[in-house]
Amino acid sequence: MFGKAGLGGLMQQAQKMQENMKKAQAELAATEVGGEAGNGLVKVVMTCGHQIRSIDISPELIAEAAEDKEMLEDLVLAAVNAAHEAAESLTSATMGKFTQGLPAGIGDFFK
Repeated sequence: MFGKAGLGGLMQQAQKMQENMKKAQAELAATEVGGEAGNGLVKVVMTCGHQIRSIDISPELIAEAAEDKEMLEDLVLAAVNAAHEAAESLTSATMGKFTQGLPAGIGDFFK
């Protein structure tokens, strides 16, 4: 069906794609995205590898949160979730380029 040269070429292409995907995954692991809540009163920076790098809480919110601990917890949680969604979205967009146009299930081979 492929012939010797065709099958060898296909295997080389698959190997190159896998190398490029690993490189992209490594770059994504270091790429930072942000999420925020409460109109920017809580900001979270995390990598696309889901490592939280920083959490910034506005001083005015801290003063207000002395009376409402739950509100502060909810805002931190919302900011973390927003950063997580941004990381997932960027990862899907980046990695989706590699499997675009491949038949269903073939993309799993390259993970």
